[in-house]
Amino acid sequence: MDDIQVILVEDDPAVREGSAQALDLAGFNVRSFDAAEPARELLHADSRCVIVSDVRLPGISGLELLAAAHGVDPGLPVILVTGHGDIAMAVQAMHDGAYDFIEKPYSSDQLAEVVRRAADKRRLQLEVRELRQRLAHSQGIDAALLGNTPAMRELRRTILAVASQPADVLIYGETGTGKELVARCLHEFSERARRHYVAVNCGAIPETIFESELFGHEAGAFTGAAKRQVGKIEHASEGTLFLDEIESLPLAMQVKLLRVLQERYIERLGSVQPLPVDVRVVAASKADLRDLVDQGQFRADLYYRLNLIVLHIPPLRERRDDIPLLFEHFMLDAASRYRRDVPTVPPAHLQALLRHDWPGNVRELRNAADRYVLGLPGALPGVAGPAAATPATASLADQVGAFERSVIDAALRAAGGSVSSACTALGLPKQTLYHKMQKHGLTAEDYR
Repeated sequence: MDDIQVILVEDDPAVREGSAQALDLAGFNVRSFDAAEPARELLHADSRCVIVSDVRLPGISGLELLAAAHGVDPGLPVILVTGHGDIAMAVQAMHDGAYDFIEKPYSSDQLAEVVRRAADKRRLQLEVRELRQRLAHSQGIDAALLGNTPAMRELRRTILAVASQPADVLIYGETGTGKELVARCLHEFSERARRHYVAVNCGAIPETIFESELFGHEAGAFTGAAKRQVGKIEHASEGTLFLDEIESLPLAMQVKLLRVLQERYIERLGSVQPLPVDVRVVAASKADLRDLVDQGQFRADLYYRLNLIVLHIPPLRERRDDIPLLFEHFMLDAASRYRRDVPTVPPAHLQALLRHDWPGNVRELRNAADRYVLGLPGALPGVAGPAAATPATASLADQVGAFERSVIDAALRAAGGSVSSACTALGLPKQTLYHKMQKHGLTAEDYR
């Protein structure tokens, strides 16, 4: 009934058995040890556990286990037990960070109550830690995945919610929508970020060498294999493997990939030695895999194995309100790369951006921004060039209103949704800013 595990270390078999039984009856999941060394190996940062340890143990003592636990994670609750009534030791243990100190003999209720309080503290501590991580990540992911439409806000929330889960992910999106960017966010905002992110385009590798690329090979495995090669899956172990265009994966390779996903081990070509791999697979497709299964072009068992966490990236035509923001961002990036000034986008050109369906999605929009910054003719659909004299079709009031909205939008975005901070930055009274926000359909919650 409790998600916090109790690690019990006690060298007296009778006391260990009785304590474990008492904690089990109290609803805790207990793992018992007669020495501290094997218990120490289970500890890691963010462990969902409470440690109950006798002080006097064969090998390292309970005090040394306390020091080791806090070296891994200073917040781990450690409850020390002694049968010797050593007050000085108790004081020293509390000074060293022990959560509590109980003396033998103790009652079952006493032990369960102390452990319950420690578990409540650990649970709260981990919740606060996770919340802080999400707040920090939300700033980063807002910068990585631009867009303020409801679909993009929901996509960012979902990515942060599932990033640290071990389950594999399937991403759907049209060409150019940013499937690899989403895959990178899943990696970078997870605990796997410290390890490799390996991207494989399944449609770009010839079928004859696909198995070697994915699984690696031993020297002499085939003609030309002069030395051992580590495959993409092995290189991505403890990290993320991104399989783009998985719909183009040959059927023969689909069988082998399914085995990796189920068993989590590989064999290099030319070897019979299984190699365990801890890899999170993120697959992406522009085609509906369910339809391909019905057509016999994709294995049903692999589809159902991947179809657990599914992310859909909306095409640009379905989030047109994000186009001005994205185009401005891409222009700033292009101006920096090409060492050019950022051109002004007149209303007629902005309307051309909003009218276009963008079949190439964000990638096409980025290319248009590059061409626009370079001043190339035909940079925008239906527009001769950035300097072309196109009559404005919007009134002065509309142009001023659009500019005012963009300035307030930028201030709220920089302030993380804090209206007070935005007021200070803009030099406006709070009541005035609220009135303008209402006029332009802006709410502070959209920026938090």
